Amino acid sequence: MFAELAFTALAIEAALGYPDALYRWIGHPVGWIGALIAWCERAWNRHQFSFAHRRILGLATLLLLLAVSGLSGTVIFLLAQHFLPGLASMLVCGAVASSLLAQRSLDAHVRAVADALEQKGIEAGRHAVSMIVGRDTQNLDEAGVSRAAIESLAENFSDGVVAPLFWLLIAGLPGAFSYKAINTADSMIGHKSDRYLAFGWASARVDDLVNLPASRLSAVWLVLASVTSSGLSPRGAIMTLRRDAAKHRSPNAGWPEAAMAGALGLRLAGPRAYHGTIIDDHWMGDGHKTASAQDIRLALRQYRVACAIQFACVAALAAAMAFS
Repeated sequence: MFAELAFTALAIEAALGYPDALYRWIGHPVGWIGALIAWCERAWNRHQFSFAHRRILGLATLLLLLAVSGLSGTVIFLLAQHFLPGLASMLVCGAVASSLLAQRSLDAHVRAVADALEQKGIEAGRHAVSMIVGRDTQNLDEAGVSRAAIESLAENFSDGVVAPLFWLLIAGLPGAFSYKAINTADSMIGHKSDRYLAFGWASARVDDLVNLPASRLSAVWLVLASVTSSGLSPRGAIMTLRRDAAKHRSPNAGWPEAAMAGALGLRLAGPRAYHGTIIDDHWMGDGHKTASAQDIRLALRQYRVACAIQFACVAALAAAMAFS
């Protein structure tokens, strides 16, 4: 296990996030991965190719992504190990790995929705939430904007925080980079539309697989956070998990969403519009639908405590391995 590396990455990301100046200078690893995916999609996902041909080329795209990302993580790790002393090597690898975690940025983006609703009104809230969700937002009321922000917080806690950390812990930098490549591919081409159904099939299926452990673990962290936070219901979180998690159209997103919905006493998910098409998904939770900016802030409190619990567990694991 790479417990010390995972702890270092978490600590650096919690303290610094991904600096804006660095982003302006070199961009972000997810952007580099996205550029490669976009190139492959333009070159290989052509309408004149048959469905089976495009499916094979989509698989080839995924394999190329895994080769490039896994090799990149391996090279960075080996170079740091070879040229830098122990502590410096750990700090450099931890800083690189921290770019794959989204604790601070997720908090900031969701908090911006609550700020916009409270300070500037519904139009600003719709704009802020459109930055973090793929659904249609132009007709959402305050409750719809608030639920969308909370759902995004729950789902991205799993695949933006817990999952990359899990694969970093299990497989080091190559594992974390490979996970991020898979997840980025799913978000870009893993849609069930005519354009992507064949080409993105492999990416969508593999993303479902690699997110299975983290989705369940994220639900555990959220349930534990509801125990230690006032205004949240651990019993509601557990009951909603047991009843509703498996009803979500995603095999993974339902777990953190159900845990958060039950803890907050809300109904999340349900029917949503994407590019003018209504997706009639199951509701997560049996609470009220009239969410507000205050509910977003309560969800953020649950999220922050869940992150702190995860950090403490990783720290304990790193300490145990250091002294073993």
